[in-house]
Amino acid sequence: MKLLVTGGAGFIGTNFIRHILQEHPDWETTNLDKLTYAGNLENLKDIQDRAGYHFVKGDIADRKLIDKLLGQGFDVIVNFAAESHVDRSILDASPFIETNVKGTQVLLEGAKKHGIRRFIQVSTDEVYGSIDSGGFTEQSTLSPSSPYSASKAAADLLCLAYFKTHHLPVIITRCTNNLGPYQFPEKLIPLAITNALEDKPIPVYGDGLNIRDWIFVSDHCRALDVVIRKGKPGQIYNVGGGNEKTNLEIIRKLLELLNKPQSLIQFVSDRPAHDRRYGLDCTRISTELGWKPAYSFEKALSVTVDWYLKNEPWWRSIKSGDYARYYEEMYLKR
Repeated sequence: MKLLVTGGAGFIGTNFIRHILQEHPDWETTNLDKLTYAGNLENLKDIQDRAGYHFVKGDIADRKLIDKLLGQGFDVIVNFAAESHVDRSILDASPFIETNVKGTQVLLEGAKKHGIRRFIQVSTDEVYGSIDSGGFTEQSTLSPSSPYSASKAAADLLCLAYFKTHHLPVIITRCTNNLGPYQFPEKLIPLAITNALEDKPIPVYGDGLNIRDWIFVSDHCRALDVVIRKGKPGQIYNVGGGNEKTNLEIIRKLLELLNKPQSLIQFVSDRPAHDRRYGLDCTRISTELGWKPAYSFEKALSVTVDWYLKNEPWWRSIKSGDYARYYEEMYLKR
């Protein structure tokens, strides 16, 4: 199997590449990443010379590059490449349209031209919008609330259109919130962990009672692995951990684990159009493909905290410079 993994230097992409190298050492994996602020080759430094792994710096919206790269003959594209932080999309949606929509369309065209056998579009539960109770199924109406989730919904619809029009073997996965190693510290859990370790305030939007389902990143990677091998083209698979928590619950638990005071919690003005609750029905991937998560939330959180404790130079280098200024603008001045 020959894989092109886009966005492989980001959080989930990094963990996925590591999973593939461990579980399928006979597969060949090429990592295409633009190396924007959240793409970090330090994530993969220890495996950069591993047999069967290659890195290419580039943009998925670059048609000439994609055409040339896919001409090398790939079996599967796994598209992680995306601008993904809601707050940034509220400040400026343009990069989200360029990468998440146009970039996906460029990849789809390349996949069609070069006869890709599987195109895995890694999407998000946020495309469904908020739900008061229960869980969205794969047939539920899309109702995105932010420019980020709207751009991902648009990409999903493009993928389905290429399946219907061109019979391109596209499969879409929609996953809940991930936690684990190598997550960029603007997201809730790594932000809370690293701020607590620095004895800095931890910003909490609104009342902190927004609910998300959480999945350990390695469980997500296993789901993608089984979708590559057993998924049905044209199908959508919801992927969730079955661990619904409020943001406030998570931060309070993290402070307990780190033996830090609850007084570090700092409530800030709520995000515009902040979805109250996400929920997925993951029956399809369980019954049709036999996948289920292996990690409880408690175990996943413990492993994640331990990783950040052991990898302080990694996150400290990220939280200096430009990111520090962004953090101050986004949270502390609200």
